[in-house]
Amino acid sequence: MSEASQHGKWSVSSSEEDDDELPAVRTLSKPPEASLSNYSSLSSPVPKVEATSVEVKPEPSPIPTLVIGSEARQQAAKNQTYPVKYDSSPSLAGKRKLDVSDGSGWALSDSDDDDDAAKKNNPPPVRKAPSPKRKKVADERPPSPHGRVYYVDEPDDFFESSVPCLDDMFRFYLNKVTGLDRKYNSGALHIRDVLSPLFGTLKESVQFNYCFDLAWMVQQYPPEFRDRPVLIVHGDKREAKARLVQQAQPFPHIRFCQAKLDIAFGTHHTKMMLLWYDEGFRVIILTSNLIRADWYQKTQGMWMSPLFPRLPKGSSDTCGESPTFFKRDLLEYLASYRAPELEEWIQRIKEHDLSETRVYLVGSTPGRYVGPDMERWGHLRLRKLLYEQTTCIPGEDQWPVVGQFSSIGSMGVDKTKWLAGEFQRTLTTLGKSSLQPNPPIHLLYPSVEDVRTSLEGYPAGGSLPYSIQTAQKQLWLHSYFHRWQADATGRTHAMPHIKTYMRASPDFTQLAWFLVTSANLSKAAWGALEKNNTQVMVRSYELGVLYVPSAFNMKTFPVQKNPFPISSSSSGFPVPFDLPPTCYTPNDQPWIWNIPYNKAPDTHGNVWVPS
Repeated sequence: MSEASQHGKWSVSSSEEDDDELPAVRTLSKPPEASLSNYSSLSSPVPKVEATSVEVKPEPSPIPTLVIGSEARQQAAKNQTYPVKYDSSPSLAGKRKLDVSDGSGWALSDSDDDDDAAKKNNPPPVRKAPSPKRKKVADERPPSPHGRVYYVDEPDDFFESSVPCLDDMFRFYLNKVTGLDRKYNSGALHIRDVLSPLFGTLKESVQFNYCFDLAWMVQQYPPEFRDRPVLIVHGDKREAKARLVQQAQPFPHIRFCQAKLDIAFGTHHTKMMLLWYDEGFRVIILTSNLIRADWYQKTQGMWMSPLFPRLPKGSSDTCGESPTFFKRDLLEYLASYRAPELEEWIQRIKEHDLSETRVYLVGSTPGRYVGPDMERWGHLRLRKLLYEQTTCIPGEDQWPVVGQFSSIGSMGVDKTKWLAGEFQRTLTTLGKSSLQPNPPIHLLYPSVEDVRTSLEGYPAGGSLPYSIQTAQKQLWLHSYFHRWQADATGRTHAMPHIKTYMRASPDFTQLAWFLVTSANLSKAAWGALEKNNTQVMVRSYELGVLYVPSAFNMKTFPVQKNPFPISSSSSGFPVPFDLPPTCYTPNDQPWIWNIPYNKAPDTHGNVWVPS
């Protein structure tokens, strides 16, 4: 079966094999018919990255095909005992991460292709040719798409040794990217910086996330904090949960809190750190998984709160509130887990002064909500905030909406089913205007060429899980697509795992609002109206922060033209990519992760061949 559109032609094989085989990386030194059990680098250097010019050696695998998950991990080939086991649910893109291996650390992507998956049987996988069905073996684990020696340790001066110059106004930071010019990492942060003593004397922490490599995570804490209690909030169940617990066996200071996921195909996708210090308390809301690949050569972002001081003893629970009601909303979000493990953290937050916060919390939690509760979570929460906290702008119909993400769910057979209906109404809300504008909508999602020429090469596409099964049902969506281009931040070749949404002026010099979040473009993340718009259903946990100009005593945010190096006095907002966005040409194709790309090698000399 093939599908053609203005952005390319794709083919899907008719194989009826089980669907847990995902894209493999292969070098051009092997013919397409060769086994995918390993791959070799042709040692093509990555532009500007000396660290990745090292040759990647072939890796033996206990299975005849190289299976690529979306979150390539640091230690995937260290131990072949425990498999990454894939859900037999209906898409190669995967509806939820299943087993996280013991410290190997990589698994199926956090894809958001949900609705059709809940209704249909497994689609056929993509293969070069049909092969006999193979019985799944419980102790298989695929090797890393990057190979054993892809990662190179950063030099000591890559990390901060003194408090860096940071943006104290917006407190929005990009992650450091290995291999960039030093200028573009000045004012960016690595996880080791975030957890360092520069920001406080750590007593305990909580890590909310989707993917974990616990051995790697522990090493990111400085030695003096490495045995301090850590609570892991996750969404794994059954075998996946057992493997996560097994990862923690060498670390008695790690405890677990399992997030309840009662609606099919939901995930615990929130990424947040709660850090309790001798000096106070801090919140980090971010877009990175707790795996090395996410902190290496991808574009990621975070909001780092100020250091919140402890309130005087005897203060009421309502003290220390911010003008944005951040304290109330954070406590409400934590209470939604209904988890005894979080009770002591809820109490700690009540005891601190969060009044300096100038962002609004935008979260999603699983459930079906009616009445006033519909506006508590998901895109209806965002709509409520935009209605109440922004103001009308003359000519707003010409102010485009910009959305940028790393995963795409099923939008329906045409744009009116969700994107251009309820979700567009949310994104175009601006104050209490009675108008329903229809401004341009620009969606940023990497093209095949963006991925091919990236620092990671084709394996970067493992974290961009847009499947052919979803794409071929919504060809209309691709007319919205724009390239990933980030010359201003030096990150054009660092593929995005960050998710951002904003409303820009016609000349792209001003912003009416800006949101950084874990939520991709999907109904699972943002929620979808049901029962004649009287109920909203949300599948997943998500979390982000919304910036509105009124909270900063501004009418709009000026866009910072040159975000790096960071200046503590800048009043411009550091948008992580170039504006205006660059529209796809007729020759551009959106990255589809489970079809082959074998006509041109990537920056490491590899091609991408689904098994």
